[in-house]
Amino acid sequence: MGTMIMRQKFQEADFRGSRFADHKIALRGCNDLLCLTQPQVVEQASAFKTQVLGLIDGGADILFPETAIDTLNMKACLFAIEQAFDERGVRLPVMISMTVADLSRRSVSGHGPESFWISVQHAGALSVGLNCALGPKEMRPLIEELAGVAPIFVSAHPNAGLPDPLLPTGFPETPESFAPQLREWAANGWLNIVGGCCGTTPEHIHLISQAVKEFTPRALPKVPQYTRLAGQEPLVIRPDSNFTMVGERTNVTGSKKFARLVLSNDFEAAGIVAREQVAGGANILDINMDEALLDGELAMTKFVNQVSADPDVARIPFMIDSSKWSVIEAGLKCVAGKPVVNSISLKEGEEKFLEQARLVRRYGAAVVVMAFDEVG
Repeated sequence: MGTMIMRQKFQEADFRGSRFADHKIALRGCNDLLCLTQPQVVEQASAFKTQVLGLIDGGADILFPETAIDTLNMKACLFAIEQAFDERGVRLPVMISMTVADLSRRSVSGHGPESFWISVQHAGALSVGLNCALGPKEMRPLIEELAGVAPIFVSAHPNAGLPDPLLPTGFPETPESFAPQLREWAANGWLNIVGGCCGTTPEHIHLISQAVKEFTPRALPKVPQYTRLAGQEPLVIRPDSNFTMVGERTNVTGSKKFARLVLSNDFEAAGIVAREQVAGGANILDINMDEALLDGELAMTKFVNQVSADPDVARIPFMIDSSKWSVIEAGLKCVAGKPVVNSISLKEGEEKFLEQARLVRRYGAAVVVMAFDEVG
């Protein structure tokens, strides 16, 4: 993406656009601003939909976005896939696979298997799984966790162990040591689709197929239909759950202190307010930027990005709260987990309601629906 932006040879005026024409500091090189000042170029640079259209037109049978170390990136890809399906009037099966960053057993966006699954379950995929980064020893507990929470097929494509440049092959697991470990996963009923990633060879794959062929594929679990949200951690609201608390102090209409900090562009201090809400017991963080003197879309984007980078805050789900759809959508584009939209209604008519409801689903969010229409 950066390379494609550089090809445009943008100058200072291009980065500023009309919105930041009078900004007091130089903005050239601030690529994040281009989504506001040159949106048509950034959309082109993202390229996801272009790639999907090429795969569809080329005759692909299945789409497999994988090695997803960033859940937000995966959600953007899934959004583009839906756009491409609409454009071509076809649907293909979609397989999804995450990659954890290291032995922390989390993606770079902080998600483990369950919170990742909750964040992408809206896509209606054929399968969800893990691939790359880890060998079978390290991946084993993650596959076990995912197999217990995902009511769709589960895939596993581990590396041939952790990379070791001192070994002749660069990886420690031989076909003979690799296949028995995946055999145990199949025997435990954790697998529907299995293969290998980095360091594996045709010999690895052959021995895997021999090792697992006697076992019945994993039976899909019956997962109760509860409300499931996700920050970096999952939030499942069950009938016996305690009262779910929504932190409202990151709402400019509900906190004079927060409004003052946002209006003065002190987003770092505003982030401390969010941290205090979580420390105080909030299960969900409400974020609202509906203030007449604010550029709501810009403020929402900036603040959601700010708190998404703070693990003390990002561990709980966000509630993207606004009376303006454009502000809600700006927030949804920044959320890696599964948030709540607050809210949509029939006040602009059924057609607009259905359009917004479809987009809420496509962004992978839950939604609060207000019970009123054009007449009250």
